[in-house]
Amino acid sequence: MAVVSMDILHSSIISITATILSLLFCGFIFHLLTKKLINFHRLHHYMTDLAGKYKTYSILKDLFGDGIFTLSSHEFSTRVLRDFSSVVFRKNVAKLAHVLSEAANSNTTVDIQDLFMKSTQDSIFRVACGVELDSMCGSNEESKKFGDAFDNANAMTTWRYVDVFWKIKRGQYTVDAFVYKLIQRKTEQMTIPEAELSLKWKKEDILSRFLQMSGTNPKYLRDIILNFIIAGKDTTAITLSWFIYVLCKYPHVQEKVAQEIKESTTEKENATDITDFAANVSEDALEKMQCLHAALTETIRLYPAIPTDPKIGFSDDTLPDGFSVNKGDMVSYLPYAMGRIKFIWGDDAEEYKPERWLDHDGFFRHESPFKFTAFQAGPRICLGKQFAYRQMKIFLAVLLHYFVFKLSNDKNTVNYRTMISLQIDGGLHVDVFHR
Repeated sequence: MAVVSMDILHSSIISITATILSLLFCGFIFHLLTKKLINFHRLHHYMTDLAGKYKTYSILKDLFGDGIFTLSSHEFSTRVLRDFSSVVFRKNVAKLAHVLSEAANSNTTVDIQDLFMKSTQDSIFRVACGVELDSMCGSNEESKKFGDAFDNANAMTTWRYVDVFWKIKRGQYTVDAFVYKLIQRKTEQMTIPEAELSLKWKKEDILSRFLQMSGTNPKYLRDIILNFIIAGKDTTAITLSWFIYVLCKYPHVQEKVAQEIKESTTEKENATDITDFAANVSEDALEKMQCLHAALTETIRLYPAIPTDPKIGFSDDTLPDGFSVNKGDMVSYLPYAMGRIKFIWGDDAEEYKPERWLDHDGFFRHESPFKFTAFQAGPRICLGKQFAYRQMKIFLAVLLHYFVFKLSNDKNTVNYRTMISLQIDGGLHVDVFHR
């Protein structure tokens, strides 16, 4: 009979225990990753389920760098920037409207999300960098490559939620090369003597303003520009796309909003064409469009352009519900989930009801930003909120004045693509009709 020494037995027990613990840990990690991978296509629904049960429960630097929304609020508040950006928005929505008019004339189905992406990309590059991309007309192949690479990098970044070893590789180089080229070109333009280049032109776009500051460097400017792009391109185009989607699902809302636009722009009825009408949609007219503002806000509540927003704890803290946060922990709040939770919005939380945002007199009624979190709240509230609303309302005032939208196939399921922003997967295909 073999005799086993106590040392050998002790070592064996330790080895077996370590193996079991290792297997259990690997199984736990595998379970978490499997759960995330299985639900990756519906990630925001999955997180909504978790948030509904637990309220609080227990990677973006490569793409966006250190510049995420670090622009001073002064740049957003200046009237020069507001007026300049409004002119850009009116010009680009007129281009879009002409494309849609041709589609209506030829009974051609369009991917409205793709068109919004191109148009808002043109707008934000003009406002941020002072350059004309002309993505809408497809004349700039370089800008198309940038847009595709930017979207792919955006989507790949989201994989970090399920694969901690993921590194952004493809797309990043195209994005960087394009942006650094713009910075170099603008830097060279800024060296032109004042006598040859008017001061007004030099100051009208964001990049020019930063280049006039001392101490700026290309890496910092690159970060600023990319943050502007996702703030002014993706979010606006995505919200406009979901808005057209809900208007197609609720045609009575589409007609109500279109009628309000007509009544708010009666003085523009003698416009000679779409371009003339777009160029003269005033701030006062936009202010009258309370129903449009409510319908847009209700769309954002259910389909926030940034569905989950992560933050890093700078120090140890305790959340109001007693949940402990350590320094360095990532804490995400979930606008997508919060917009659909009944204990926040009531039993009709998942229903699309623009009237929840209007008072008895039909005026827009604000909610606490800590309840309606799509634009963040407190010191971190989105500096571009009014900037975004102005762009979307200008676009929609023109488009809904001239066109009626219908889904090309209302039996198709419309879902989001799992990425940082809430893009519609596969685009939004609609038929366009002259109003």
